[in-house]
Amino acid sequence: MSVKSDKWIRKMSRFQGMIDPFAEAQIRSGISFGVSSYGYDFRIGKTFKVYAPNKDSVIDPKNFCETDYTLVEGDNILLPPHGYALAQTIEYFRIPRDIITICFGKSTYARCGVQVLVTPFEPEWEGYATISIVNTTPRAARIYAGEGIGQLLFLEADETCAVSYADKKGKYQASRAIVGAIGRG
Repeated sequence: MSVKSDKWIRKMSRFQGMIDPFAEAQIRSGISFGVSSYGYDFRIGKTFKVYAPNKDSVIDPKNFCETDYTLVEGDNILLPPHGYALAQTIEYFRIPRDIITICFGKSTYARCGVQVLVTPFEPEWEGYATISIVNTTPRAARIYAGEGIGQLLFLEADETCAVSYADKKGKYQASRAIVGAIGRG
């Protein structure tokens, strides 16, 4: 495997629509986003699903309960102490068949005790990514919409996979909204 460079990310986004909208350079207003040397810093939108369960709730990945979440929209939100929220990227991604991504949270948030959790984007997955934002601290944390929250690294495989995410009709393919866990019992 090899990590792909800024030149490759620009080419794939310009000519193959891999990232849309696409910031060709690192935008440094607020928390940065856009192309970096070997990755892409993505942003989150203005809609959040903040976990706000009743006292008897159980988080069940096979039976996701939408009523345990409060829909919040705005330029920023306050994430409660030890709370978490789901959000969606501003960017729509189309991952090539010979690529898999790894995601890391931005260091700005990590230094404040905020973790960004995203699974790899598999070969031929496409959509707006739903991400989980976790406040590990005992104080509320401010999260900013429209600014950088995580970075993707693009890894090229030594050979093309036999079965891609699109081939197996993955349950999160072509996501257009914040999608909670879709369990398959």
